[in-house]
Amino acid sequence: MDNPAHNVAPEHRVADFPPPYWAKSVAALFAEYKSQPTGLSAAEAAARLQIYGSNALRADGRANALHILLKQFLSPLVLILIFAAIVAAGVGEMHDALIIGCIVGASCLLGFSQEFSASRAVESLRRGISLTAAVIRDGKEQTIPADQLVPGDIIKLSAGSLVPADSVLLSAQDLNVTEAALTGETFPVAKSPGVSKPDTPIDERLNCVFTGTSIRSGIATALAVKTGNSTEFASIAEAVTREVPETDFARGIRSFGYLMTRIMLVIVFVVFIANLLLHRPLVDSLLFSLALAVGLTPELLPAIISVTLARGARVMARQGVIIRRLEAMENLGSMDLLCTDKTGTLTEGTIHLDRCIDVTGQLSDRVKLLAILNAGLQAGLKNPLDDSILAEKADVELSAYRKLGEIPYDFARKRLSVVIAELGGAQLICKGAVATLLDICTTARAGDFAKPINAEFRAEIEERYQRWSEDGIRVIAVATRPFDQQKTVPDKGDEIGLCLEGFLLFLDPAKAGVKEALKGLRKRGIGIKIISGDNRYVVAHLAKMVGLKGERVLSGREITSMSNEALFASAAKTDLFVEIDPNQKERIVKALRRANHVVGYLGDGINDAPALHEADVGISVDSAVDVAREAADIILLRRDLDVLMRGVDDGRRTFANTLKYISIATSANVGNMISMAIASLLLPFLPLLAKQILLNNLLADIPSMTIATDRVDPIEMQRPKRWNIADIQRFMLYFGPISSLFDFVTFGFLLFVGVSVDAFRTGWFVESVTSQIATMLIIRTIFPSWKSRPSRLLVATTAAIGLAAISLPYLPFAGIFGFVPLPFKMVIALLSVTVAFAVALEVAKSLFFRRERRHSSLHGRELR
Repeated sequence: MDNPAHNVAPEHRVADFPPPYWAKSVAALFAEYKSQPTGLSAAEAAARLQIYGSNALRADGRANALHILLKQFLSPLVLILIFAAIVAAGVGEMHDALIIGCIVGASCLLGFSQEFSASRAVESLRRGISLTAAVIRDGKEQTIPADQLVPGDIIKLSAGSLVPADSVLLSAQDLNVTEAALTGETFPVAKSPGVSKPDTPIDERLNCVFTGTSIRSGIATALAVKTGNSTEFASIAEAVTREVPETDFARGIRSFGYLMTRIMLVIVFVVFIANLLLHRPLVDSLLFSLALAVGLTPELLPAIISVTLARGARVMARQGVIIRRLEAMENLGSMDLLCTDKTGTLTEGTIHLDRCIDVTGQLSDRVKLLAILNAGLQAGLKNPLDDSILAEKADVELSAYRKLGEIPYDFARKRLSVVIAELGGAQLICKGAVATLLDICTTARAGDFAKPINAEFRAEIEERYQRWSEDGIRVIAVATRPFDQQKTVPDKGDEIGLCLEGFLLFLDPAKAGVKEALKGLRKRGIGIKIISGDNRYVVAHLAKMVGLKGERVLSGREITSMSNEALFASAAKTDLFVEIDPNQKERIVKALRRANHVVGYLGDGINDAPALHEADVGISVDSAVDVAREAADIILLRRDLDVLMRGVDDGRRTFANTLKYISIATSANVGNMISMAIASLLLPFLPLLAKQILLNNLLADIPSMTIATDRVDPIEMQRPKRWNIADIQRFMLYFGPISSLFDFVTFGFLLFVGVSVDAFRTGWFVESVTSQIATMLIIRTIFPSWKSRPSRLLVATTAAIGLAAISLPYLPFAGIFGFVPLPFKMVIALLSVTVAFAVALEVAKSLFFRRERRHSSLHGRELR
């Protein structure tokens, strides 16, 4: 369709179509949004919130409920059954069509009730870690929940912030914005105040910042103009959402789905064609084949996973672990490698400023004052180092100093500068990493004199720096230079020809108990790798203190010269990654995942976001910067490895219960459906009607929903568990035939006593349901079933369904399903077959897991 603007004369377009916000002056925007540099009043903001609504993209609960309900009915298996019911109704079998429809509806509602309650529980947990925004209201800077932001708000942005609303810049300094979430552009974009042309595309509107993007470096003040569903991000969210790397758990689910689909298609096709060749009625053959497909497939797997994960999430929340993405919980249980920074995780995180010394090694009040001014007057990224410096500012009144400008910190320079007014001039004060600061210093202050930094003097400084680092002391350098007041705004080019003033020595001791926590993680089969921007000596010292290996070290400089293939070959063998550039963390995680590890990454900084996104499970803390929390899958409410260790245990418990359902469903379903398929070819009638197969399947699914509450054997918690389709297939092919064997025993018995067709179907229905219950209680543990108690809820539901299956033929409505009452002796005989099946299954299970343990032991020796 033609753009209407194309049909308007150029001289009339501006009058007919007001310019968009990015093409308006700041004064015009203030007038339009009735705002000012001091921000809105609290009362005005509250009124606007009622008009514009919450600054969020979430749908309301009813929409979520509708979506979950529709998802149940849009399942391929359910659609097949709906098609079957329509076919049955079309040929006059209204009775069967109605029963199939009721069973389908009951199954879908069962799945819906579980998934909806799970989603509500998880949403309530997520609300506890909502994002915040820094705004100016009533003339004061304050922090509010990001969803309460309204058009006209004045927002403050700094490195690490997620942009909370589409906004026009009012002021900015060294502002670089990562817009990959919106435009796909991986490199940060420099932004500054100004006016863009009306037809400027979104990726060239350099005077605007947009919801969902993040501040890479610099500081800014902006006017919010669009919020919630009015933002650019909301309008194109589905198209631009960054693709999340497929996790180990997701790969396992997908592979399992392919396996079951192949089995289902083969059996259904063969059975349908064979029944037609045997001149069975077309509709009966079709319904029977489709019911077999449903009976074969663990169609409640999505609901089982949701329920199991949601329950695990609630348990973990009570222990201080918030799950943002449910599937990450299973990945946490599968994790065999944890990558972490050291500050605050392995160390106390409350960094203490131990000494301020000059270049001669003497305590220096001047160096201390310069550090306090730099830390206290900077307006960008807050960090623990600055907090520890400002803790020493007792007699320093920052308001007595006038700040003229700032060059914000960024991860390439690894330094930060502020410019302050002094008597007779101005001074630039710079603090940062020793190596990068030495590169821009030409002299060093020795008392009242400036001493040139020659090669010999620099070597002396670096040797002293190495000794401090080897003792676990973190060192920051401080330097100064006069600044020309005629220059209004300082920039990175001013950081040259500095005078080295001295050093700040920080202590960040190893956290109490961290050595035991790391030992506990290793005992659970999780390797630990440190990825740090600190120098190799500090990191190696800490590794030694906490009991980690530190022999194999890889530096950022070495990684820079490595190809991806070389890094892939080296990463898994490396203990410590040191002096790492922010952009290298993602490469390291990607290389470790490629080496077939399930990788967890623990980080809380701006530069951790890509690695958190790339990891199988990204872990951050509640105090992390916005962009890190948003990229993480799991949030720790306490920066504590003990909390993480309990989370790993809960993740493994959740994974184990999910695998239980799959093991039970595949062994029981495949065995029963294969024997039913074969019986349909050998018997002169269909062994079960479609409605009976579906009812069987529904009854067996009810106790499966309680698997999430089941106990897990302690041995299952000792090592990481991963999806292994070959193991599932081997399990299915081992136990499935045992189920089929006893099905054929049941067939033989029923044929031998000469029952009617309806009695045959009733008898097999009873035996099939009770044998599936027996399978559930026996296969749920690798130990003898009497040595591992199931949960009370699992016992109660299995007992209730068992009684229901036995009682069903005697109920008044049994005839609707084609059931007839059975003689008491026949029921006893059928239950005896189930008991014999349970004994055989217990023996077979013992032999199977004994062989599996022997195989694992031999495999382990081969690897060693």
